Amino acid sequence: PFPLLSRLEAADNEVAELGADIAALPALKSLDVANNQLRELPAALADCPRLKEANFRGNQLKDKRLEKMVNGCQTKAILEYLRAGGRGKGKAESAREEARKKKREKQQKKDGRDVEQDELEEASKLLVKVLHVSENPAPLVVKASPGVKDVRPFIVCCVLKGVNLKAGNALKRFLSAQTKLHEDICEKRTAATIATHDLQLIKGPLVYDVQPPDELKIMPLGRKEIKAKDLLRQLQSEAEEQRKQKKRQNVSGLHKYLQLLDGKDNYPCLVDAEGIVISFPPITNSEKTKISRDTSNLFLEVTSDTSLQICKDVMDTLILKIAELNRFTLENKEDSGSDDESDALCGRGNLNPSQSVQPMNFPLVVEQVRVVDTDGNLKVLYPSKTDLTTVSSLLTVIR
Repeated sequence: PFPLLSRLEAADNEVAELGADIAALPALKSLDVANNQLRELPAALADCPRLKEANFRGNQLKDKRLEKMVNGCQTKAILEYLRAGGRGKGKAESAREEARKKKREKQQKKDGRDVEQDELEEASKLLVKVLHVSENPAPLVVKASPGVKDVRPFIVCCVLKGVNLKAGNALKRFLSAQTKLHEDICEKRTAATIATHDLQLIKGPLVYDVQPPDELKIMPLGRKEIKAKDLLRQLQSEAEEQRKQKKRQNVSGLHKYLQLLDGKDNYPCLVDAEGIVISFPPITNSEKTKISRDTSNLFLEVTSDTSLQICKDVMDTLILKIAELNRFTLENKEDSGSDDESDALCGRGNLNPSQSVQPMNFPLVVEQVRVVDTDGNLKVLYPSKTDLTTVSSLLTVIR
């Protein structure tokens, strides 16, 4: 009778019974029947194909195990319990459950497109909010010098706030993801190079510049301060040694990016307001702006000698990946030694009532960063209105 009804709110209404015909609401996504007089929940609830949120708290249910679940578990776990028939069901109930299962499978085939849409809606819960330059009281600016045109002309930057690297192996996962992006979309750094910095350790404005190899100094990740030409020599020596050990004819793909600077009179670098080189693409970024578990705000940089679009595509993918990792970290946050039975019923991945799922919907904030020439003319603004569209099916962008 109500094929389009997606939300049903009936809390605090002295409702004594929920009928099996609840399954006749194919579009139902949210159900609130809290604080009523329900004694049982119908197994037919599990047949509502789009039901994602349900509140059954405050009802004196006969099944005490189920009552604990409704007070401490996510909707998915509750519906799985009902689908399995709860406790103490006989053969007749099992037969009915089997019939319901066949009916569900038939409905899923018929509404395949709806199921696919559900999956997209679930994925779209990854949120990113764009903070425009006009809304930012202190926007970061990168000035590009004319010399980069002949060395490594393309750079895209932005600030990303609200990243969670504290919990568990979050930082390790973040660094592994960056390495994988360098291997894949960046084509072993030959197409583009990513650098991630702790925003708090950066003094703006920044200058994207070039310097001679014997003048450019940087403190590379995990090393002492060194001249660029000496660092390159060290890395090339290490690459050659690895080639010999593995008895290969050519240097491995991992070190092919070293050849990108062959024959260059100047090397590219990103310099902060204090004259400190924080990045030497495509080789390394600085130990001085290295991210840690305490980092929550990032300065992201992608450079290329190929095209501006590659920089933007890589940055889109990087932001999507960080959003995915952030949600994974929040969803899999470990409880601090809780022995409550409802935790065991829900499984390790679920949250107890004191850990609201709301933080998962708090968006990361992407602050626009302008790249300008020495006269202040705009060269690149990221993210612009057309950016992040390549990942729009997986990311909801609030502009």
